[in-house]
Amino acid sequence: MSAPAGPRHVTVDGRRVRHRVDGDGPPVVLLHGIGRSLRDFTEQHELLADRYRVYSLDLPGYGGSLPMAEPYTLPALARFVGRYLDAVGVEAPAHLVGNSLGGAIAMRLAVAEPARVASLALVNSAGFGREVTMMLRLLALRPLGRLLLRPSRAAARRTERALFHDAAFATAERVAYALEVAHQPYAARVLLETAHNLGTFRGVSPQWREELLTELARLDVPTLVVWGDRDLILPAAHLAAARTRLPHARTHLFTNCGHMPQIECAEEFSRLLVDFWTAAPAAEPAPSPPPGRTAAPR
Repeated sequence: MSAPAGPRHVTVDGRRVRHRVDGDGPPVVLLHGIGRSLRDFTEQHELLADRYRVYSLDLPGYGGSLPMAEPYTLPALARFVGRYLDAVGVEAPAHLVGNSLGGAIAMRLAVAEPARVASLALVNSAGFGREVTMMLRLLALRPLGRLLLRPSRAAARRTERALFHDAAFATAERVAYALEVAHQPYAARVLLETAHNLGTFRGVSPQWREELLTELARLDVPTLVVWGDRDLILPAAHLAAARTRLPHARTHLFTNCGHMPQIECAEEFSRLLVDFWTAAPAAEPAPSPPPGRTAAPR
């Protein structure tokens, strides 16, 4: 295989989206978390591209992608991912891998358009509990949230450090890139709108979580849920909730690992994914529901 290419751009709904595509084989789509970018999946993109067609993308308004025109709701973000798949010509069901917010988006896409999804890998995913880091809870308090998002090197360093158990992963390069992204004119607005839609000062809202997990449990999609045991953003106790709500899901707990096992435990994480995809039975995709409706119970 040729050397992996760098990020480039594609147009989705008339707006520029930064993405990266490499490899050949079954499609894999990597979805990052709130306030993040496709860089959070660099290691996995390159490890998986020797046997899969791997798509990493910046969600709209994050990283190098322009914002959406519509409000930042979870269904809107899932619809965007579906339109992205149309734009890049992915017709076969894809393996979705989502970290944090990206996990919730992957679940919502699976519920709304199950024919698009071959499997779900949910990585320290939003959606399994109310508890979330105080920083994200404070964003719900206006105007404090906007003040907290004023770009500074110290703030970028604190954020990067909170993501990893091993401080060595909070590199100067990661901090510099986080600060660069934070200076984009729409960055604070997009992050605040996303956070306000998903939670309050009390934590992640239960209404969308309950609805999403109930609908997901009705599907036959193979699901893997993993967590880092030292996660400071979404606590590892949420893995127990995932086991209860999705009893047929495969689960794994990474030790001495924070919010991003795909980076801190890259090789082990990649092996776990490949093993999951190899061992999971090939589920027959359910037909997509009519527009505006979720899938019916099967």
